Amino acid sequence: MNINFTAQHANITPEMKKYCERRMKSLEKLFGYRIDANVILSVEKYRHKAEINIKTRKTTLNAVEETQDMQSSLGLAFDNIEKRAKKERDKLREKKRRKRGEKEIFSIPIEPEERQKQVIRSQDYSLKPMSIEEAIIQFDLDKKEVFVFRKSGSEKWAVVYRRKDGNYGLVEPE
Repeated sequence: MNINFTAQHANITPEMKKYCERRMKSLEKLFGYRIDANVILSVEKYRHKAEINIKTRKTTLNAVEETQDMQSSLGLAFDNIEKRAKKERDKLREKKRRKRGEKEIFSIPIEPEERQKQVIRSQDYSLKPMSIEEAIIQFDLDKKEVFVFRKSGSEKWAVVYRRKDGNYGLVEPE
């Protein structure tokens, strides 16, 4: 752990240093590896400003708090940094879990006999009677694979589909 203190128009007391070191140790435990920190304390009239910049292997965390008391500014800034550190740690854990889960999903081969056939209902039909040309226009508008319609004049059902050669196919049951 490496902590750099900077004071602008303020004095750094030994109590502040101890407080910062104690809070940094808890943050280092939270991350699990070495951190470098810059603590910048400044005073402007009645405003006491504490700025904390922490650099780790994977992220950089910053917090700035300003109150009327330097100790409370430090406390709020460390609370803010700690909250962000926990969030970052959780993100990294979730990212690792997601990667591990994806590997397991793709490593299990699914054999065709084990898969169950499912029926997927489709709304690719028209109840109103129409000519073959109208059905082809409707078929192209919706970009469907198959279109079922009633032929005008005969009330029989017919099916229009796209063939592999790009032409249209027509099925008329008898």
